[in-house]
Amino acid sequence: MAAATGHAKSLWCEAPGRYGLRDVELPVQGADQVLVRALHSCVSRGTERLVFKGRVPASEAERMRCPFMDGDFSFPVKYGYALVGVVDDGPPEIAGQPCFLLHPHQTQMVVPIDALRLLPTALPPRRATLAANMETALNVAWDCGASMGDRVLILGAGVVGLLLARLVAQIPGAEVVVCDQDPGKRAAAEAMGAVFCEPGALTPPFDVAVNATGVGTALQTAIDVMGREGRIVEASWHGTAQSVLELGGAFHSQRLSLVSSQVSVIPPVRAPRWDYGRRFAAVTRLLDDPALDALFTHTVAFDDAPTALPPLMDDGEGAIAISIDYCGA
Repeated sequence: MAAATGHAKSLWCEAPGRYGLRDVELPVQGADQVLVRALHSCVSRGTERLVFKGRVPASEAERMRCPFMDGDFSFPVKYGYALVGVVDDGPPEIAGQPCFLLHPHQTQMVVPIDALRLLPTALPPRRATLAANMETALNVAWDCGASMGDRVLILGAGVVGLLLARLVAQIPGAEVVVCDQDPGKRAAAEAMGAVFCEPGALTPPFDVAVNATGVGTALQTAIDVMGREGRIVEASWHGTAQSVLELGGAFHSQRLSLVSSQVSVIPPVRAPRWDYGRRFAAVTRLLDDPALDALFTHTVAFDDAPTALPPLMDDGEGAIAISIDYCGA
């Protein structure tokens, strides 16, 4: 029989640049639902920063909604999609199991069973919050087509860029260069098996380049350093920002290719064999890598998130992966 499950707390973007905590009355738990208690969630800094700053274009508002989101992008809005918890109340075969959810930052939640992605018990819960970003990185790796011996440039040492660097660096003979304007990210890039380089010090040519910065000037940099017939992948979401590219020079004369990569669709060449379940299973195997713990630069207690997160969403703080810890919330 269904029963009321009480209250929880959730993190909301109340207005551009301002977070707040709200009480949530949990719904009555149905027979096909489970109660999940949050352990950790990860702030997907690229997308969530655009949401936090009110830079979601109206044309993309519906497509950018995430599961279990409340409100809308004109504020207030409850947004996030990288939460790891444990099943506190559910069928006996999954009770007590760790799980991943595409869910905003919240202490407890009642969700359909089919919204869960069960996790290996040996996978550390904090690292498991990288699952959504790893799905993105895996899609980008497929879309970029990097192969053995390639020189690969990754612009942007954020979570997605560095996860991608880790994947590509394990291709035999590949040379991976991560370029970022923040020299404080050198150690994280090197921990992923990549060479770190600041803008202006790149040595062309590259076979493949990926822009994971969300900045159009970086996309122009990729065009400028590519080898003939090279492939450029735009992996970041620019929101309302505009990009001006010089397409009359190297882009045209060098016959470069520019493609987009977006995680919601499995690349067509793999779609006949892959579904989202198979991709997530691959992601959990890829997360079985202690080197990825180097990406976590900040841990924020859930109750402190409204004051602790805003400065970390700005440039210059050296933040890569930001973990929200629900212990004591």
